[in-house]
Amino acid sequence: MKKLTSRIDKERLLLAIAAPVLAVVAALAVTAVVILITGKNPFTAFNDMLSYGSASDSQIYILNKATTYYLAGIAVAIGFRMNLFNIGVDGQYRMAAFFAAVAGGAMSLPGFVAIPLMIIVAMLVGAMWAAVAGILKVTRGVSEVISTIMLNAIATAVIAYLLQPDRLGQLDSAGTLVSTKPLPKDSWFFSIDTGAAGTLWGFIFVAALAGVAYWFVLGRTRFGFDLRAVGQSESAAAASGVSVKKMVATSMIISGAVAGLVGLPTLLNDSHQFDNSFPVGLGFTGIAIALLGRNHPVGIALGALLWGFLERTTSHLEFIGFDKEILGVIQGVIVLCVVIAYEVVRRYGLKRQQQRVGAELAAQAAKSDQQEVTA
Repeated sequence: MKKLTSRIDKERLLLAIAAPVLAVVAALAVTAVVILITGKNPFTAFNDMLSYGSASDSQIYILNKATTYYLAGIAVAIGFRMNLFNIGVDGQYRMAAFFAAVAGGAMSLPGFVAIPLMIIVAMLVGAMWAAVAGILKVTRGVSEVISTIMLNAIATAVIAYLLQPDRLGQLDSAGTLVSTKPLPKDSWFFSIDTGAAGTLWGFIFVAALAGVAYWFVLGRTRFGFDLRAVGQSESAAAASGVSVKKMVATSMIISGAVAGLVGLPTLLNDSHQFDNSFPVGLGFTGIAIALLGRNHPVGIALGALLWGFLERTTSHLEFIGFDKEILGVIQGVIVLCVVIAYEVVRRYGLKRQQQRVGAELAAQAAKSDQQEVTA
């Protein structure tokens, strides 16, 4: 036990704990000030959020939302670990969900065959859409930020063009909604009925597997080491024999493949078709969650749960007289506080490390001088 505790850097552990604690305290303080400015009592808001968020139906809602947010965060984090900004997750998951819905609606196969095929189609479409940005970057030096933003717009236009009654869409019986052909009930993903609390989406287990795969590949494989090396220093990675261009393209493709999963919880567990009401903007939410989680699978999970909690509870604040815009304020404040808190702690930790190294060098020099005098 003593050997184990001696290996733990207590100061580093304290700094790791201090960063999220500082961020939460700062976010609560700033949010309280904002609520006070609006003339409301922040303690009333916080109390309502805690009580409403702890209800069983709210917990199921939060877990379902967190499933989608977690996949979006993982997709973005893969690019972040390579120092790539995949802003195109939004277009990638919508394209993937659309073509997965088209494929699923056209199939007459048993569910245990159709569901894996839809997942494969979604991942392939997401990977191919992201590959465009990766290829442009390694062959023409086009910034992935610019190319993925443009690809988001193109994805929106492509879906709008194809989602027509005379193309890949169909008009419902009421003549008011255009959607893809509904998935056969046999092709729905399983859900867990929790009674009055609601239904828990079974895709949460797929999201958990994606998180484990992300952790294993990046932390326990040579590919993951090369990926992180390129992200930290392209020149050093190239000097060690790593093909930087290949890693950039591969990382964008993998990020796009994971992004292809983002829309599937909604498609397979909820809507069972793709129409104009399909969720948008999840890719940008994934950026915030990846930042909150510091690109770590556990941190991203906590960030996704927090985002789901805020979305659920702040929507209820409107019913007790608070402004509905408070959600955007709280989300923005939390992201800013997390980024600032981690940077402050990082700089303090670096300063402490430099001081410790300087003290050790000074002690060694003094010891060497003393030995020379003795000799």
